[in-house]
Amino acid sequence: MPRSGDLTRQHILRTAEGLFATRGYDATGVAQICRSAGASKGAFYHHFASKHDLFLELLDSWLAALDASFASAVQQTADVPTALERMADLVAQGIRRPELRLGLFVEFWAHAQRDPAIWERAAEPYARYLTYFERLIGQGIERGDFRRTSPRLSAVLLTSTALGMLMQAQFAPEDEEWGDTLRATVGLLLEGLREGRR
Repeated sequence: MPRSGDLTRQHILRTAEGLFATRGYDATGVAQICRSAGASKGAFYHHFASKHDLFLELLDSWLAALDASFASAVQQTADVPTALERMADLVAQGIRRPELRLGLFVEFWAHAQRDPAIWERAAEPYARYLTYFERLIGQGIERGDFRRTSPRLSAVLLTSTALGMLMQAQFAPEDEEWGDTLRATVGLLLEGLREGRR
């Protein structure tokens, strides 16, 4: 059974996550987080050194869940194109489901533009995913799933497409069905990678 302190910590995290995603980082203060969570400032600072540290913990948690989902997609498929299609499905589901915290991700990137310490952390997962997709596409080329091309450029295109779609879905959610658009766009990329394969 979870201890009371652990429950308080998790409740503060969930409350802050919702406030950051809907109100933004700058507009959300520690006092408001505590009030909304029904926690004292003492309890907040017992668990978190600052609002900044809480924010980064939420980001790390979101990225860890995404990493686990991607790893599962790769393990459950026989080839790289199918794995990439499943990953696109995961992100597409996230676009439709606010509980998957994409608003927090977008808020993180927006805040990173104004805070050099956050910006340094923002570049880290981007570089990691770029390397991850470069390696995965390289494996697809070696296995004959894809034609001979630059894994790095393909990874840049794939990563940029996913990030751009997430941003558009946040800024103009009613313009179109972004989840389906992401799937179709990744499908076009995979079609191009398959053309002329050996």
